[in-house]
Amino acid sequence: MKTLLVPVALHDALPSVFATTLLVGRRFGSLIEGVSLRPALAEYVPVDMVGGMTWLRDEEADKAEAEDAGRRFVDFLVGAGIPAATEGPCTPEFVAAAGTRYRWRPDVPAGDAFLGHYARLFTATVVGRPGSGDGAPRMTTFETALFESGRPILLAPPTPPTSLGEAILIAWNGSSETARAVAFAMPFLRKASRIRVVSAEGGMVPGPSAEDLARALACEGIFADHKAFTEGRRTPGEVFLNEAQDFGCDLLIKGAYTQSRLRQMIFGGATSHVLAHATMPMLMAH
Repeated sequence: MKTLLVPVALHDALPSVFATTLLVGRRFGSLIEGVSLRPALAEYVPVDMVGGMTWLRDEEADKAEAEDAGRRFVDFLVGAGIPAATEGPCTPEFVAAAGTRYRWRPDVPAGDAFLGHYARLFTATVVGRPGSGDGAPRMTTFETALFESGRPILLAPPTPPTSLGEAILIAWNGSSETARAVAFAMPFLRKASRIRVVSAEGGMVPGPSAEDLARALACEGIFADHKAFTEGRRTPGEVFLNEAQDFGCDLLIKGAYTQSRLRQMIFGGATSHVLAHATMPMLMAH
């Protein structure tokens, strides 16, 4: 977790995104890079479909929003005592001595496509948990980073967390998506105080059990207990979040969209449930 990308958009969860990033950055001595994230608008935006009125895209407003995003990012990290990154050789000695630091990249292209490409260069991307309200982070940002980067996503909860990675719960369903998330999460797992692997009948796919995963982690020197829940009134998503709360979880690890997004939109699914209701940071991968 030595390089973290933070796409900065002006939404209500931005303080939590910054706090989540800072917790990870301090834990691993990471380089934190911020970029302005603005939706790519059409050149003309229809306002009145009947009257045919249009507005031109406001480039000055876009530029002002990007500058505001940069100020907020820098002000938060400077206020937290994080120094700006300095140029130097990418040697183990230089990186170890540099510690947690930040840099801001100005003048990035508008739109999510840039994020999907650029995030491939970083260990993880930190975004806010998407929501449906006007002030919530956009779902398209999360899904672009998830599907296009090939890297894990750290989802910040709606309110800033006070700890991250001490008590980890793995929402296990036997899938390749969750196996990939666990592999990406190894730096966190090696530093955690407590780990629990949880599975829920009805949410499993053909694959190893929660007990199998706990045994495999033990071979890596990572010790976790495990719990398998039989099918009942609660959905797998509800099982994961209820168990996370009881465990005092401050990082939930989960594969994203083992079922297709369309199926989850129609019938629901564990990913859709945790995206709507989780109150702790999450590490997800597809």
